[in-house]
Amino acid sequence: MALLKDILYKVSLTSVSGDMETAITTIAFDSRKVEPGTVFVATRGTQVDGHDYIDAALERGAVAIVCEDLPKALLDSVAYIAVKSSLEALGIMASNFYGNPSEKLDLVGITGTNGKTTCVTLLFQLFRGLGYNTGLLSTVENKINDQVIPATHTTPDAITINKMLAQMVSEGCTHCFMESSSHAIVQRRIAGLKYRGAIFTNLSHEHLDYHKTFDEYIKAKKLLFDGLPSSAFALTNSDDKRGMVMLQNTKASKHKYAIKSLAEYKAKILSNTLQGLELDIAGHNAWFKLIGDFNAYNLLAVFGCAVLLGEEEQEVLQQLSLINTAPGRFEQVNTDTGITGIVDYAHTPDALENVLLTIKEFRTGNEKVITVVGAGGNRDKDKRPIMAKIACDLSDKVILTSDNPRFEKPMDILKDMQEGVSPSNFRKTLTIEDRKEAIKTASILAEPGDIILVAGKGHETYQEVEGVRSDFDDRLVLHEMLNLTHKND
Repeated sequence: MALLKDILYKVSLTSVSGDMETAITTIAFDSRKVEPGTVFVATRGTQVDGHDYIDAALERGAVAIVCEDLPKALLDSVAYIAVKSSLEALGIMASNFYGNPSEKLDLVGITGTNGKTTCVTLLFQLFRGLGYNTGLLSTVENKINDQVIPATHTTPDAITINKMLAQMVSEGCTHCFMESSSHAIVQRRIAGLKYRGAIFTNLSHEHLDYHKTFDEYIKAKKLLFDGLPSSAFALTNSDDKRGMVMLQNTKASKHKYAIKSLAEYKAKILSNTLQGLELDIAGHNAWFKLIGDFNAYNLLAVFGCAVLLGEEEQEVLQQLSLINTAPGRFEQVNTDTGITGIVDYAHTPDALENVLLTIKEFRTGNEKVITVVGAGGNRDKDKRPIMAKIACDLSDKVILTSDNPRFEKPMDILKDMQEGVSPSNFRKTLTIEDRKEAIKTASILAEPGDIILVAGKGHETYQEVEGVRSDFDDRLVLHEMLNLTHKND
């Protein structure tokens, strides 16, 4: 057990009442997870205010309450601590409760609109290949060495983060690579963590349903770098026009990577095919299994990070050349049909454009590109017509379909997307609400030599409708439909 006063170390308090020597068995911000001996932290979320559940937490055995606004009636047997920010307090308290595990690891956070999952996956595989015990926190999965822990958010809550980091330390991990989403940064899920370094990949149109303005989105990403200590490094993509903004107020050592501009870590693309990338990185010629210009940036960011962590350049490149792409990131679906199937997580305008431009580079001029794409429900609506326009401009045939509609009506989402289809592109566009039927139609329309891109869901193995998740894997469905519709070709 830990004492309440120890858990509150470094938390900014505004008032305290009750016994600070109270023994604490666990921390919770969800009243349903409270048990006797718990300190309950009342946090304010977008949907729920934890202050409304203080009584429920007390009924379940909470012995201490951390909140921003104290209840009117205080129990003598309970410790009450008022703080300026419950979210900030939760992060610091969780870190203290689990023994500040981030201080015992080389923790690197990766933020940006696109490339986060690929970068953390590459870094994890790289450092495993280099012989280190390593942890991973990503959209696709969380890992402690070879143990897989399913992921539910891009960045988990503060308690889960610190619990997993503590487990990594107990398993002998020396490094952890972690996606740091803008939501998690703003919601202070990373408060209390000590980073060894941070990487910025790029910034484009995304999450404006949450951040409201692009300026707020930029500020959210920048907070990660603003909070780095002087002992850390900040590595940014200087080819992105917001890249240098990330370095403006950081105390960390500043480093840049780029393909087009001057940078400490520089690469040149020598060849780019469906088989892989050949790059000149820092004067070394190397070949990689990943595909596309956007992956050249990902590889360069990973290379720079590894070198900043003290690894030798040639050994890093040798290990990187052995690694495959992250699941659902420009993942090829192989069949005997002569049709190239590609599944990609591209769910932002910038990501979709990057993937389609990469496909365009491989075309000989005769094959058709057929794109199946949708947009998620209860998310940024402004990007929907933009994504439809990009798909139409860079494809020969486009099928607009359902993605994860969540609590929106699929046809309402598709009508928003249709606003981006110009009259000249009407004839090349179909709208099929059922995603499986849309993929089947793309497979029927394709001929040997053609390329089908199924975009938006990537690694996901479900489709979310009205709060219910049903099994759906684009990779499996595309493979099934290509074999079904072309079995006699």
